Amino acid sequence: MNGAVIMESKTNKKVFWGALSAGLLALGILLVSFGLSGVAYAVPIAGVGDFYVEFDKLEGEGYKFYPKLGETSNSDATPQGTNIIEKLTIDNLQLYKDFQVGGEWIRVKIQASKPVQISGLQHDAGLIEANAKFQNLALAENNSTDWTKQFQQTSSTIILENAKLKTHYLFQETINMAGMKLTVEKIDKK
Repeated sequence: MNGAVIMESKTNKKVFWGALSAGLLALGILLVSFGLSGVAYAVPIAGVGDFYVEFDKLEGEGYKFYPKLGETSNSDATPQGTNIIEKLTIDNLQLYKDFQVGGEWIRVKIQASKPVQISGLQHDAGLIEANAKFQNLALAENNSTDWTKQFQQTSSTIILENAKLKTHYLFQETINMAGMKLTVEKIDKK
């Protein structure tokens, strides 16, 4: 064997099966609890670059907006707006992100076939296109050396229709997505 050393290793079956069982049990508990209640708690989506949120209609209460510089996948500080809504319902919600893999485009898409109920939403966007309605809308300037605190928009209610939002960060304290569907598919994007 010309001085070659043959190493033999063994997998400890007791440790392997114990770790696998614990992992499957934890995954099963997570899926069962999500499947029974349909509610996920504290759901942040960030760090995947620009992704898009589209919906037919959003009705919310307790709206607040302020400008900021936020991180994206291409920059440490890009102008954005933070939208905070205390409680809201969204009809026909679709979230998607496109990835270029080699020479092809892949879309990861999450959609809900039934109204989605959210509490504690924080959403950072670079673009919002929608038909908007507000109630008790207030725009206010504040005297501050921090430019992000110099302007603020608030309203008691907000309605957005036929919306498309270029999103950089999304967080919900709770979200109920009845009829959720996740797809990963090739798309024709030029």
